[in-house]
Amino acid sequence: MTPSAPPAIPAPSRTGTVPFRGHETWFRVTGDPDALRPDASQAPLVVLHGGPGVAHDYTLAMTALAGDGRAVVHYDQLGCGRSTHLPDADPDFWTVDLFVEELRTVVDHLGIGDRFHLLGQSWGGMLGSEVLLADPHGIASLSICDSPASMPLWLEAAGTLRSRLPEEVQATLLRHEEAGTTDSAEYAAAMQVFYDRHVCRVVPNPPEVTASFAQLEADPTVYHTMNGPSEFHVIGSLKDWSVVDRLPGIAVPTLVVSGAHDEAMPLVWEPFVQRIPDARSHVFAESSHMPHVEEPEWFTAIVGAFLREND
Repeated sequence: MTPSAPPAIPAPSRTGTVPFRGHETWFRVTGDPDALRPDASQAPLVVLHGGPGVAHDYTLAMTALAGDGRAVVHYDQLGCGRSTHLPDADPDFWTVDLFVEELRTVVDHLGIGDRFHLLGQSWGGMLGSEVLLADPHGIASLSICDSPASMPLWLEAAGTLRSRLPEEVQATLLRHEEAGTTDSAEYAAAMQVFYDRHVCRVVPNPPEVTASFAQLEADPTVYHTMNGPSEFHVIGSLKDWSVVDRLPGIAVPTLVVSGAHDEAMPLVWEPFVQRIPDARSHVFAESSHMPHVEEPEWFTAIVGAFLREND
């Protein structure tokens, strides 16, 4: 896919850090800081990035959602990006509950905990559903972007897409996974074939996407611990995660989006639409796992209209 000129990413109006469990969580705000006031006409939007452990940069195209006067909050979850890195932390430290607590700490610090929209991309959508189920207080709506309702479903979809790769690519992936050499350059090159088809079809990737992948390579602690070495070789602590049976407990308006070429195939996100009482969906025809990058104008239009409807 040949990239069109990407929209300019505005400078933040505010940045800072939030104390969290003795560490620091970094955040940025796009738009008028007054839009964080409780009486603002449009509720702020908080963006949960994916991974786990892939810094917020690749979601910065979502700052376009501030174009109608809304404040948009990005933050780097603990362990990645500009937040505190903990490369030697006990694997038991990296839990879903940790990141649910962190989200609440961030919104309370910003004074928006009583009224905000929540958007999660990939792992962020998984986390968003867990946030709602833990405590729905203050959340006006939930947008789930390119996310699975369970990791077993994700692995089923990944197996299907992987089987469609060229045979020599499949053989390379399997050989290194069996040998435990997934850190090799050959494995990375084979993995990129999958990524170019099903993760981001804008090639070369925009700078903000490249920045997130670069920081992941520099410190993959969280990603390797919770996910595994790649999008389709999930052997981390999330490999059995599922929210499917708990979805009827989500009682806020929910938008579920994905790309037609997404690694998040319909089978992984359909439970959100089928089981959340007030849910709708949209598929972006020219996108894979990053419609906000691949079809930014359509993404902003679809998600922006949903947010305005639920302000």
